[in-house]
Amino acid sequence: MGKRFDGAQSASRSAPRSAGRWEEHRARFEAYLEGLVFSEEPRLETLVEAMRYSMLGGGKRVRPTLCMEVAEVFGAEPGLVLPSAAAIELIHTYSLIHDDLPAMDDDDFRRGRPTVHKKYGEAMAILAGDAFFGESLTLITVYQEGSSEQVLEVVRELAGSTGVNGMVGGQVIDMDQTGVGGAADPETLRMIHIYKTGALIKSSARIGAILAGAGEDEQAAVSEYAMEMGLCFQIVDDVLNATSTREALGKSAGSDAEQGKATFVGVYGLDGAKREADEAAEKALRALSTVDGDTSGLEELALFVRHRAN
Repeated sequence: MGKRFDGAQSASRSAPRSAGRWEEHRARFEAYLEGLVFSEEPRLETLVEAMRYSMLGGGKRVRPTLCMEVAEVFGAEPGLVLPSAAAIELIHTYSLIHDDLPAMDDDDFRRGRPTVHKKYGEAMAILAGDAFFGESLTLITVYQEGSSEQVLEVVRELAGSTGVNGMVGGQVIDMDQTGVGGAADPETLRMIHIYKTGALIKSSARIGAILAGAGEDEQAAVSEYAMEMGLCFQIVDDVLNATSTREALGKSAGSDAEQGKATFVGVYGLDGAKREADEAAEKALRALSTVDGDTSGLEELALFVRHRAN
């Protein structure tokens, strides 16, 4: 039996302080990521260096810690999902490397540092991203504990969210819309971000649920939560890109408008985009009302995403 959504926990309120367990998830995950050894072959040293430069360069780690928290909600020890959580983050890192390339978004900075292609060259950046995809599959198929059915489902979930009907497809539609800016229609805008950003965030939650043995209804509930939270994440990104400095963002500010990209700010205006973010966060919170267990951490994450400053 699910719990009732408390309307007092509105997405319009101020975000609470980070719970201790989120910091524990993140610290545990960072240690696991730091310990990954891709190769000890000296002739591959530059490739490994470029991979570690990008994956250890900071970031909020929303996706892997979401995977860990969902697993805990459904009764699993968060450390169980570390290989899959790391695989998710490697996929995310690969997408950032490729997004920053001159042929894509052409960004010189990421998280306050030169992007991988600026530091190591375009060819090495492309190859580092490619390598992350293969390493992510190794992490799941070799190191992830669980039944063969669970491991296969994790692979299927991650593949589906990163391919044509996921992250890559979203990037293609985003590129097709570049130059239209505020002329983009709301349906296409949402499709871009449900594919490009939301699909991998949704899979992060689903993978945690799958490995914890959650049922189909429970997986569906956290899927809806994660999709809305991921949409909120992208809307806030658009707002920050339009209103922040490069120093605050750690990457080029105002670049979306300069490139004429389809954004929520361009389509809805700044105030309208903020209202859209509030609505997505509210929907994410309501989706948790049918989930048994302590979902306070997931509620907190939705509020953090809505109210983050950078």
